[in-house]
Amino acid sequence: MVETGRCRHMTVQLDMGLHTFGDVTAGVDGTLLPHAVVIRNLIDQAVLADELGVDFIGVGEHHRGDFAVSAPEIVLAAIASRTQRIRLGSATTVLSTDDPIRVFERFATLDAASNGRAEAILGRGSFTESFRLFGFPLDQYEELFDEKLDLFAALLKQQPITWQGQLRPPLINQEVFPPVEHGPLKTWIGVGGSAESVVRAARYDLPLMLAIIGGDPKRFLPYIDLHLRAYQTLDKPPQPVGMHSPGYVAATDEQAREEFWPAYKVMRDRVGRDRGWPPMQRAEFDRETAHGSLYVGSPQTVARRIAETVTALGVTRFDMKYSAGPLSHQNMTRCIELYGTEVIPLVREMINHDSDVTGSTRTSAL
Repeated sequence: MVETGRCRHMTVQLDMGLHTFGDVTAGVDGTLLPHAVVIRNLIDQAVLADELGVDFIGVGEHHRGDFAVSAPEIVLAAIASRTQRIRLGSATTVLSTDDPIRVFERFATLDAASNGRAEAILGRGSFTESFRLFGFPLDQYEELFDEKLDLFAALLKQQPITWQGQLRPPLINQEVFPPVEHGPLKTWIGVGGSAESVVRAARYDLPLMLAIIGGDPKRFLPYIDLHLRAYQTLDKPPQPVGMHSPGYVAATDEQAREEFWPAYKVMRDRVGRDRGWPPMQRAEFDRETAHGSLYVGSPQTVARRIAETVTALGVTRFDMKYSAGPLSHQNMTRCIELYGTEVIPLVREMINHDSDVTGSTRTSAL
């Protein structure tokens, strides 16, 4: 664990955002809504988050029937047209089965349309449907991401590019348009718990976004410290580290658990069937909400657990994935309202009080 002394009364900067995968939700009669309705509801949710001062909205990319969004940049562009300040990004872009140049062009265009609010979170993705859909061999899972990330990192320099890899034709003094208007495109590397991925992010000098979706979040401390050591080896100041975890906020702990549990189990069991996991039991859910990586409860409970985690890990951004299977648009809207009006102010008050009292905090990602 790496710590350093800090001045008393220093304000700790923490960005707080939201993520959604565009899960296909249930209507008031319990039947699943059409994908088009889910997308329009998602846009409304993002507009509400912007009005409430949430820092970031991330939209996931999937290519299967239980998620409505396969083209997040288009959804984000629609959100950009109706919002003023919230930053807009993917959660995550599956770079392995896309063209890095097209990804860069789409995000550069989104950045222009949103007046500089675009961010990309690049990852390999935990779902593999896009490999078969777009004709990429799954046995090149690692090689595809490595090479395409190398090309994308070269594009971030916004210079005529000369580049050569093994899986596509080379580029010779090629320009890519449009350029990002104000500096390089903010680009994160999404990591699910691989030491190699942490070192890779440092090698490309890109911020790290940890997907912490189960278990004690403090088990990611070694990855954060590895991130810092990698930068020490490179003799560079470290890039930020953020985290993404599922959660849900309601008026009381009991209400939050009872509303979230059925929808979360549907989603978790559906994904689990594809991966050979046993059905989720209520006891596991309760353990995760009490001590793990499910931030479910009243505003006070969720704020306390977020504050504990971000203080322990030293991250500078926390994004909560508020969608979960058929969880209704109405419930998600109420969750966003409580997150923006109560949870975010409480978390910032808690972490700054902790900094004032202790005079120190982890700085692996600061």
